[in-house]
Amino acid sequence: MIKEEFEEIVGLYKDAKNRSNSELANAMNSLTKTHFDTKKTIIDLTYYLDSVEEMYNKILEEYNSRNKNG
Repeated sequence: MIKEEFEEIVGLYKDAKNRSNSELANAMNSLTKTHFDTKKTIIDLTYYLDSVEEMYNKILEEYNSRNKNG
């Protein structure tokens, strides 16, 4: 969702009682899509972050073992 779309939905939200059902339905569809897209992005980033942490810990473990014996 681009900034302009979000601002339009905020305006609709503030004036929902005076908007048509069609406008409300379009806003709900846009918000639903944005919600699921954002949720997927967060999940994907969580997996990525977990992988980065796992690799870091493995490399740190190896680094520490070399420094203790070296």
